[in-house]
Amino acid sequence: MDLAGVLLALLLVLVLVVSLLSNLLVLLCFVYSTEIRKQVAGVFLVNLSFCNLLLTVLNMPFTLLGILRSQQPLGGCVCKAVGFLETFLTSNTMLSMAALSIDKWIAVVFPLSYTSKMRYKDAVILMGYSWLHSLTFPLVSLFYSWVSWLHSLTFPLVSLFYSWVDYNSVYASCTLHLKEETERRRFTVFTIVFHSTSFMLSLVILCFTYLKVLKVARFHCKRIDIITMQTLVLLVDIHPSVKQRCLNEQKRRRQRATKKISIFIGSFVICFGPYIITRLIELIPFVTINYYWGIISKCLTYSKAASDPFVYSLLRQQYKKVLINIVNRILKRDLYPSSGYNSSLDTENDYCLHRTN
Repeated sequence: MDLAGVLLALLLVLVLVVSLLSNLLVLLCFVYSTEIRKQVAGVFLVNLSFCNLLLTVLNMPFTLLGILRSQQPLGGCVCKAVGFLETFLTSNTMLSMAALSIDKWIAVVFPLSYTSKMRYKDAVILMGYSWLHSLTFPLVSLFYSWVSWLHSLTFPLVSLFYSWVDYNSVYASCTLHLKEETERRRFTVFTIVFHSTSFMLSLVILCFTYLKVLKVARFHCKRIDIITMQTLVLLVDIHPSVKQRCLNEQKRRRQRATKKISIFIGSFVICFGPYIITRLIELIPFVTINYYWGIISKCLTYSKAASDPFVYSLLRQQYKKVLINIVNRILKRDLYPSSGYNSSLDTENDYCLHRTN
């Protein structure tokens, strides 16, 4: 293995370790905190962390072995099972992020009716759709042996899909892979439909909902800015340093919502975009994907599993306090008494009160 291969392997190991620890912490917070479990958004966060954790444990190690050995590390049946899981889990995480954005949109744009518009039952229905949607494409491969004799009649796509889940040396992983050139047209249609209903659908939902959230956040910032300026005008004897601090806080307040929305959408595009675009470009017959670029794009998709816990959970004040409480409990310290801690407020955007059921 050359130096580039070693560096890619080390990068994947780092992503694997961070993803494993961070997603376990999110699940631990959910189990430990009653307030987090009461929040409807907790359903989406648990599903996202659970899928990321499975992807970390079941898929990343096999991709790492593929990089180290430069060949297929698993048998045919095991490889197809791993490819099935990767297709399902990746699609499910995308849809989970879309569901989180819908929850945030309802909470910010319709705060007074949030509890009636987004209930636990509604969250479970959304997650049920996410699982059904994500299972639709990879499940076709499981039924191949049952319907292959119908491939010339009503199920030609089903009979061919089974051969499309295999080891792909370009990405050093078990994933969708075209082996027969005669199947290219149907494989192309399938790949476009699959990525359109997972990546593109989720991206459209993210952009629509978060831009609506940003619009409301800017409106509230504008109102607060007007009140702040009026107050500063009235307080003529205010010290210049205090006035400057108020103006600086005013500027940070305007930038805070934009920065968070940019992280939500930007991390999704940066992590998934290169891989999805690469998978679509390779559908062109005369295009050959560079091996190292294929591995890098694959590592970027895995890095989303490592960054999601920080983007959506661990950097929030509520989760920080829960983690501190867990550490204090382990160390038998009581720095945050339960009577003085109330985590029912979701302060993630500083603009909306998340009401629990």
